[in-house]
Amino acid sequence: MATRNFNTHTASRQSIASSGSAVKARQLAQLQSKLAQLSHNLADTENFLRMTSVQAEAMRGLGTWHAGL
Repeated sequence: MATRNFNTHTASRQSIASSGSAVKARQLAQLQSKLAQLSHNLADTENFLRMTSVQAEAMRGLGTWHAGL
């Protein structure tokens, strides 16, 4: 009877361990997905910042031109 309980507990532990590793794998996949999304958003932000800088310089030029009128 003790052997039977031991085998049940061992199987239960293995099931929990495999369930835990599946959860860990899913969480890592989600983390990789979020990291890829973050990287994409950072690239977009850098592009927007570059464009804003170009636009600010153009506005400065227009302001100078308007002041010269």
